[in-house]
Amino acid sequence: MKTVVMYTTLVVMYLCAQILSAQEVSNSSIAQLEEQKEEIILSEKEGLKKEVEAINERLANDEITAVDAKQLKEKVAEKYALNIENRLAIVDNQIALLQRNDIEYVNLNQGKISIGIGSLDEDNGDIIVGMKLNTGKDKKIVYDQRTTSHLTLAFGLNNTIGDDRSLDNSDYKIAGSRFFEIGWTWQTRVFKNSNFMRMKYGISYQSNGLKPTDNRFFVQSGDQTELEEFAIDLDKSKFRMDNLVIPVHFEFGPSKVEETDKKIRYRTTGKFKIGLGGYAGLNINTVQKLKYKEEGSRVKDKIKSDYNTSDLVYGLSGYLGFGDASLYIKYDLSPVFQNAPIDQNNISLGVRFDL
Repeated sequence: MKTVVMYTTLVVMYLCAQILSAQEVSNSSIAQLEEQKEEIILSEKEGLKKEVEAINERLANDEITAVDAKQLKEKVAEKYALNIENRLAIVDNQIALLQRNDIEYVNLNQGKISIGIGSLDEDNGDIIVGMKLNTGKDKKIVYDQRTTSHLTLAFGLNNTIGDDRSLDNSDYKIAGSRFFEIGWTWQTRVFKNSNFMRMKYGISYQSNGLKPTDNRFFVQSGDQTELEEFAIDLDKSKFRMDNLVIPVHFEFGPSKVEETDKKIRYRTTGKFKIGLGGYAGLNINTVQKLKYKEEGSRVKDKIKSDYNTSDLVYGLSGYLGFGDASLYIKYDLSPVFQNAPIDQNNISLGVRFDL
């Protein structure tokens, strides 16, 4: 019973606070509407000014007579006067509704108050009541938005190539070695009036995995890291390097232009694209996972160490595709292991999505 009373009291207090907040928003909305009235008058006067200037230009070019010019000016003046009258009437009606009804009509046609009731914790049955207040303040539309952002996701196969190692005689399983990448990317149009070339940059988490062949695992001995055969049969041997990098690409390809009186946008949906660039960053984690059976028991070892991997990682990357999806390749110029007798460099091939 005490719990019910406590939650009821909290709900009532919360709703009262929201009602007071809604009243404040109502007053703020009225002030915004008053400002909107001034903007309406200024915008309509500006429209009238431009049309009168156009009529005067036609008169100066002898396209119309002075009598025609006078009649046209009277007509457009009447049009803009009615525009002001009608638009101000709409705003005055909104103000009247807000003043008369307070909360019920807060931000009419622009926002609303929502009340939701649901279970906060299904295990113990606690209930929470929430109220969401949308201020309805119009978001300013940027006419030419040259920079946008999106989520980037990529995954596929990973392996290494080196001085005397190719994918044909790799030390790692082709299908079992994989990579994953996720990041946030910004895209900026390079040229003012063309979207053929874009610069894409951001921050990404990369995870490069290697699965050794022939029942082997990595052993670190001083400044050397080498593959050695495990004493018993391994169910799993996986080596993973996690990197935090800053990728930069120059993307090329056509786009569709959508233009209105309020905005212009360059759309690349369904369009061919090619991206060329690279990345640089830091190795933030290196781990080796081993699974095997010992004396009838399953053993899982997770060993974290630097394994002499390169602290600074950098490489080249590129992609080719249509719309959001692309084929993706990246190659580490930095070696996997420092001071190794034979350099090994990660190479990854997969798919990339710019969502």
